Amino acid sequence: MPVMDMRPELQQSPIPAVGSLGGCSALAIDFETATAYRASPCAVGLCWLEKGKTVARAYRLIRPMGNEFAGFNIAFHGIGPKDVAKEAEFPEIWEMLRPHLSGPLLIAHNASFDIGVLRATLDLYGLPWPEVKYYCTMLGARRVWPELANHKLNTVAAHLGISFRHHHAGEDAEACARIAFSQMQAVGVDDPMLLGPTIGMPVRSL
Repeated sequence: MPVMDMRPELQQSPIPAVGSLGGCSALAIDFETATAYRASPCAVGLCWLEKGKTVARAYRLIRPMGNEFAGFNIAFHGIGPKDVAKEAEFPEIWEMLRPHLSGPLLIAHNASFDIGVLRATLDLYGLPWPEVKYYCTMLGARRVWPELANHKLNTVAAHLGISFRHHHAGEDAEACARIAFSQMQAVGVDDPMLLGPTIGMPVRSL
């Protein structure tokens, strides 16, 4: 929940209740991690998509196991141990997030990283993997805009005139959503599922 004395850029917005958003077609997700170890999420950003627009956004800080941070990571996203000392660990956040994954397509920019964070963290806490389909907007950007020097989130966003605070999980997730919309327009589809190859995250019961 929001904390009034928190730095403005780290003010949180709650994950909405399941069913309160209607039938969203896709959910963009972005993680920031506390260390080089993928099972160390310290923030998650979420952005729900429906009919060519974003309908909701959420941003939650997460206390990584042991609350250990690397200076390199802090320099990127500006989150440190004191910022998350009183925040929930991943399993509590997962209870709110997991029900939202049962229908929408999951979207991420450089999805191999964000899905890797999800898998590694679920394994760390002994939680089963959900059955989800996901799509990588970075791979999509390589197909749609091959002329770009690279296809990092900030490069693609700049190409499309999208302004955002990079390495803030909430803003990164929304930028990813807007990139997905631009890709839909570029290839002439109205459903994120039609953007290109999707990948299934297999069910894994522990």
